Amino acid sequence: MHVARKRTWRRFFNKEFAPLYLMALPVFVYLLIFNYAPMVGVLMAFQRFNSALGFFRSQFVGLRNFRFLFSTTDAYIITRNTVLYNVAYIVTGMFLSITVAIVLSSLRTKRTGKVYQTIYMMPYFLSWAAVGIALNAFLASRGIINQVIGSITGEPTRTNWYLVRSFWPPFLIFIKNWKEIGYSVVLYLAIISGIPTEFYEAAMIDGATKFQQTRFITIPHLRFIISISLILAMRGIVSGDFGLHFIVTRDSGPIYPVTDIIDTYVYRSLIQLQNVGMSAAANLYQSVIGMVMMLVANWTVTKIDPDNAFF
Repeated sequence: MHVARKRTWRRFFNKEFAPLYLMALPVFVYLLIFNYAPMVGVLMAFQRFNSALGFFRSQFVGLRNFRFLFSTTDAYIITRNTVLYNVAYIVTGMFLSITVAIVLSSLRTKRTGKVYQTIYMMPYFLSWAAVGIALNAFLASRGIINQVIGSITGEPTRTNWYLVRSFWPPFLIFIKNWKEIGYSVVLYLAIISGIPTEFYEAAMIDGATKFQQTRFITIPHLRFIISISLILAMRGIVSGDFGLHFIVTRDSGPIYPVTDIIDTYVYRSLIQLQNVGMSAAANLYQSVIGMVMMLVANWTVTKIDPDNAFF
């Protein structure tokens, strides 16, 4: 057994693979420093962390940080908002991305398609701070929206949209898709452009309509990337977009019941209470639930279509 094990190690460290090991070394070091070393911080989720004492000498409090996080009256609201918003973002984002990608792929001239791709992609590179500042010009009491409404109705209006709860759920979904749909469109468009044109030509000869071509040719070729995107999206089902829900809403208190998520709630608690342990507990909870949801999503895909599963 010892000889067989020694041969295995020699085969693994064969000189022929030395260039590959050197190429992989920077990535390995990066993962070690930025992904694995910080995992020591998981200890803070079970401690009353004191920076002067460090990780290994701070007081151990068990599950008290988790109990504090979920014993509050707002626990149900922030969990509900986080999950429902993420489901809405996933469903609407995937539907719109695929639809736009199919439409762009049907354009006759490549130049027109490139122009539209650029238009859809530009918001993706904006920071939420820039988006929030721009939206304030529309949503303020003397903003553009009120001016447009006033010009239509003939009566001046001073509605402060940062106080109107019913306005924000659909608006947040719209802004999320407006900003981030461009990246997904390029991804799906790359897959569609790789589909052999012979398939569409044969379908046209058989009299297939555009809808039938999309249903029986385009969508089946997108199944793999849709499955992977869905599995990866489920990883963050309990992790919200902090910039969207904190900066764009300007952290407005009256609309907390419809905009507050776990990330924004933990941030405010950290600022007010200086409880690092509770913040670590919330992040650990999000990571564990995200991992479980990703595994469940992958298992579901393997039962439906094993060839399109992630692993």
